[in-house]
Amino acid sequence: MEGEYYPVADVISQRRSVRRFGPEPVARGLVRELVALACRAPAPHKSRPWRFAYVATDGAKGRLAEAMSGAWLADLEAVETPVRDVQRLISRSKEQISAAPALLVACLDYSDAKEQEDERRRSAERDMFVQSLGAALQNMLLAAVERGLAGYLKGAPLFCAPAVREALELPDGWDPAFLVLLGHPEEGFEPAPRADVEVVDVMVER
Repeated sequence: MEGEYYPVADVISQRRSVRRFGPEPVARGLVRELVALACRAPAPHKSRPWRFAYVATDGAKGRLAEAMSGAWLADLEAVETPVRDVQRLISRSKEQISAAPALLVACLDYSDAKEQEDERRRSAERDMFVQSLGAALQNMLLAAVERGLAGYLKGAPLFCAPAVREALELPDGWDPAFLVLLGHPEEGFEPAPRADVEVVDVMVER
């Protein structure tokens, strides 16, 4: 609203990928609010392609963790990962899922994508929708910071979408992409200093 100041730059600067949460639950209403704000993101063709599965019960978290771990185990064994490393990685992944105070699976629905004539254009069409999901997830993470929460993303569902879809019985057309893990930061948490970005390293002028 006119005359009000929203410190967007401060919220952006404060955002970190925080993986250690305190024991406080995240209210269901707050999760719904964050999803609503995520869906303010820009999207191609005036579409609304974002879909979110709120994994709210221990049973659903357990099914998801087992399904994803099984798919990842097959991948790790295929590249002959040492057994000790496999056990450590799988255990950590299961713990992250089960311990998250709030867990969402972010998906895309491509039903509003336009039919394209060749693979180059089909790939570009898909990229537009993927970029839109990235914008929605950034909305969610920034809104979480503003409300005193923290969180991080895991792209693991991209590597085992069929397993995620089956474990959660997702509706047809929902394409799993990211896990969103949210919670209250662990007491005493202090983010590590972040190096300043030199704009000249990431931007050119023509």
